[in-house]
Amino acid sequence: MAELTTAQYDALERAIIDGQRIAIFRRGTEFIVIPTRLSIVEGREALATRHPTTGDELTLYVDDVDTIDVVR
Repeated sequence: MAELTTAQYDALERAIIDGQRIAIFRRGTEFIVIPTRLSIVEGREALATRHPTTGDELTLYVDDVDTIDVVR
C-alpha cells in the first residue's frame, strides 16, 4: 500500500479515539477490527487492534495493508 493520506490518517485516528471498527484488507483477507493504537515498531508503522467479538489482539503493519476503511 502507498502511504496513507492525511485524510486517511485523520479517519484512522478518529476511529482509535472513538473505538470505531475498521475494515483492513491484507493479501486478499478482510479483517474487521477495532484499532487501539498506532505506533512505530522497528521502524515500521504498526496498528494495534483487537477483534470486536473475541477481544483477541492483532498487530498489523501499515505497509502490509492493501486498504483501510472506517466502518460507519
